[in-house]
Amino acid sequence: MPIRIVQLGSPRAADEGPRIGTVRRPPRGVPKAEFARRDYYDTWFPTLAPSLETMKLGQAAKTEAEWKAFKKKYRAEMAEPDAQHALALLATLSAHANFSVGCYCMDEARCHRSVLRELLDEKGATLAKDRNA
Repeated sequence: MPIRIVQLGSPRAADEGPRIGTVRRPPRGVPKAEFARRDYYDTWFPTLAPSLETMKLGQAAKTEAEWKAFKKKYRAEMAEPDAQHALALLATLSAHANFSVGCYCMDEARCHRSVLRELLDEKGATLAKDRNA
Protein backbone atom coordinates (compact mmCIF):
# COMPACT_ATOMS: atom_id res chain seq x y z
CA MET A 1 0.00 0.00 0.00
CA PRO A 2 2.37 2.67 -1.20
CA ILE A 3 2.24 6.37 -0.42
CA ARG A 4 1.58 8.43 -3.52
CA ILE A 5 3.34 11.77 -3.84
CA VAL A 6 0.94 14.04 -5.74
CA GLN A 7 0.23 17.51 -7.00
CA LEU A 8 -2.68 18.82 -4.95
CA GLY A 9 -5.62 19.76 -7.13
CA SER A 10 -4.85 17.09 -9.72
CA PRO A 11 -7.37 14.27 -10.30
CA ARG A 12 -7.10 11.46 -7.78
CA ALA A 13 -5.74 8.10 -8.82
CA ALA A 14 -7.80 4.95 -8.35
CA ASP A 15 -7.50 3.63 -4.78
CA GLU A 16 -5.42 6.68 -3.79
CA GLY A 17 -7.06 7.00 -0.40
CA PRO A 18 -7.03 10.20 1.62
CA ARG A 19 -4.83 13.11 0.58
CA ILE A 20 -2.65 14.90 3.07
CA GLY A 21 -1.71 18.46 2.22
CA THR A 22 1.87 19.11 3.27
CA VAL A 23 1.62 22.79 2.40
CA ARG A 24 2.14 26.01 4.31
CA ARG A 25 -1.23 27.51 3.32
CA PRO A 26 -4.65 26.26 2.18
CA PRO A 27 -5.56 26.82 -1.48
CA ARG A 28 -6.53 30.41 -2.22
CA GLY A 29 -10.10 31.17 -3.18
CA VAL A 30 -11.36 27.68 -2.36
CA PRO A 31 -13.92 27.30 0.42
CA LYS A 32 -12.74 24.91 3.15
CA ALA A 33 -15.72 22.63 2.51
CA GLU A 34 -14.50 22.19 -1.10
CA PHE A 35 -10.87 21.17 -0.45
CA ALA A 36 -11.45 17.41 -0.70
CA ARG A 37 -14.13 17.59 -3.40
CA ARG A 38 -11.79 19.61 -5.63
CA ASP A 39 -8.97 17.08 -5.07
CA TYR A 40 -6.76 19.35 -2.97
CA TYR A 41 -6.59 17.45 0.30
CA ASP A 42 -8.67 15.71 2.93
CA THR A 43 -6.53 16.91 5.81
CA TRP A 44 -4.00 19.69 6.14
CA PHE A 45 -0.65 18.72 7.68
CA PRO A 46 1.66 21.78 7.62
CA THR A 47 4.13 20.01 9.94
CA LEU A 48 5.83 18.64 6.81
CA ALA A 49 5.68 21.89 4.85
CA PRO A 50 8.77 24.09 4.54
CA SER A 51 8.77 27.23 6.68
CA LEU A 52 7.73 30.41 4.88
CA GLU A 53 11.37 31.50 4.57
CA THR A 54 12.47 28.13 3.21
CA MET A 55 9.49 27.91 0.85
CA LYS A 56 10.45 31.29 -0.65
CA LEU A 57 14.03 30.07 -1.04
CA GLY A 58 12.82 27.05 -3.01
CA GLN A 59 10.44 29.07 -5.18
CA ALA A 60 13.23 31.50 -6.08
CA ALA A 61 15.80 28.78 -6.86
CA LYS A 62 16.97 29.13 -10.46
CA THR A 63 20.32 27.35 -10.31
CA GLU A 64 21.28 23.91 -9.08
CA ALA A 65 23.29 25.55 -6.26
CA GLU A 66 20.23 27.51 -5.12
CA TRP A 67 18.10 24.35 -5.24
CA LYS A 68 20.69 22.47 -3.18
CA ALA A 69 20.61 25.31 -0.61
CA PHE A 70 16.82 24.94 -0.41
CA LYS A 71 17.07 21.17 0.02
CA LYS A 72 19.65 21.54 2.79
CA LYS A 73 17.49 24.04 4.68
CA TYR A 74 14.30 22.00 4.26
CA ARG A 75 16.08 18.81 5.37
CA ALA A 76 17.32 20.67 8.47
CA GLU A 77 13.73 21.63 9.27
CA MET A 78 12.60 18.03 8.77
CA ALA A 79 15.29 16.87 11.21
CA GLU A 80 13.37 18.53 14.06
CA PRO A 81 11.60 16.10 16.45
CA ASP A 82 8.00 16.89 15.42
CA ALA A 83 8.82 16.41 11.74
CA GLN A 84 10.75 13.21 12.47
CA HIS A 85 7.77 11.79 14.37
CA ALA A 86 5.43 12.73 11.51
CA LEU A 87 7.69 11.12 8.90
CA ALA A 88 7.98 7.96 10.99
CA LEU A 89 4.20 7.82 11.41
CA LEU A 90 3.57 8.15 7.67
CA ALA A 91 6.23 5.55 6.91
CA THR A 92 4.59 3.11 9.32
CA LEU A 93 1.11 3.78 7.96
CA SER A 94 2.35 3.17 4.41
CA ALA A 95 2.50 -0.56 5.19
CA HIS A 96 -1.17 -0.59 6.19
CA ALA A 97 -3.17 2.05 4.29
CA ASN A 98 -3.48 3.82 0.95
CA PHE A 99 -2.94 7.57 1.15
CA SER A 100 -1.08 10.36 -0.56
CA VAL A 101 0.85 13.47 0.38
CA GLY A 102 1.33 16.48 -1.79
CA CYS A 103 1.86 20.10 -2.66
CA TYR A 104 0.54 22.50 -5.31
CA CYS A 105 3.74 22.78 -7.40
CA MET A 106 3.51 21.61 -11.01
CA ASP A 107 7.04 20.16 -11.16
CA GLU A 108 7.83 17.67 -8.41
CA ALA A 109 11.54 17.90 -9.23
CA ARG A 110 11.52 21.55 -8.06
CA CYS A 111 9.12 21.10 -5.16
CA HIS A 112 9.60 20.15 -1.53
CA ARG A 113 7.64 17.00 -2.23
CA SER A 114 10.66 15.59 -4.09
CA VAL A 115 12.63 15.95 -0.87
CA LEU A 116 9.69 14.64 1.12
CA ARG A 117 9.74 11.55 -1.11
CA GLU A 118 13.44 11.05 -0.23
CA LEU A 119 12.81 11.56 3.49
CA LEU A 120 9.93 9.07 3.54
CA ASP A 121 12.04 6.56 1.63
CA GLU A 122 14.83 7.00 4.19
CA LYS A 123 12.28 6.20 6.93
CA GLY A 124 11.39 2.94 5.16
CA ALA A 125 8.06 4.04 3.70
CA THR A 126 6.52 2.11 0.86
CA LEU A 127 6.31 4.62 -2.00
CA ALA A 128 4.51 4.49 -5.32
CA LYS A 129 6.85 4.94 -8.27
CA ASP A 130 4.42 7.39 -9.83
CA ARG A 131 1.08 8.88 -8.82
CA ASN A 132 -0.89 6.36 -10.90
CA ALA A 133 0.67 3.30 -9.28
